[in-house]
Amino acid sequence: MKERDTRLFIVPTPIGNLGDMTYRAVQVLTEVDFILAEDTRTSQAVLKRYSISKPIYPHHKFNEHQTVPFIVARLAGGERAALISDAGTPGISDPGFLLVRACLREGFEIECLPGATALIPALVDSGFPSDRFVFEGFLPAKKGRQGRIRELAAEERTIILYESPLRLAKTISQLLPDFGSGRRGSVSRELTKLHEETVRGTLGELAEWAAESKPKGEIVIVIEGRGARKREA
Repeated sequence: MKERDTRLFIVPTPIGNLGDMTYRAVQVLTEVDFILAEDTRTSQAVLKRYSISKPIYPHHKFNEHQTVPFIVARLAGGERAALISDAGTPGISDPGFLLVRACLREGFEIECLPGATALIPALVDSGFPSDRFVFEGFLPAKKGRQGRIRELAAEERTIILYESPLRLAKTISQLLPDFGSGRRGSVSRELTKLHEETVRGTLGELAEWAAESKPKGEIVIVIEGRGARKREA
């Protein structure tokens, strides 16, 4: 860990397999004064695995506007904090942006450790070009959803989406009118866990698979960019 002038650490945690925790992440979490977690109950499993005992406070999308001033005040008093999410890297489709921005405004140093995130394994597993890609995260829930899908259908880079297993079949079916049923894609679920699976095929085939199998677990959808097969030829 750096000297005391580094105040806020962004610490990735495993997306499934707890063995993916890095030595440095354990060291930082052991040495900070307190930990901020998206869900303190979920995070306790990781902390217990590595015998980390520190004060832990909830920091999630429903309370982050209220908790940021409290955190900033403690950092201003000379304490060091670590922000973790339920899984993966904080700030990537998880809380973190507001806190980082507030800390930078106050002149605090930020240090983000490298580590787990679901989008990179899913991208590589897809077999689609990974030198240029666009990470969309979750599509808009309602307003602007279809408009964003139309925009993405014209994207030439590989596209990565996050989705809930409960909405997977519906989301893929909503992609079909603009992307076309023949556009290739892949669906990765339960990455790094016992039942890890990546299913590849056309969007039409994936829509049928999702509707029939009703997959569980965290979901990453990867879609080839427009014209990808022509560029491969």
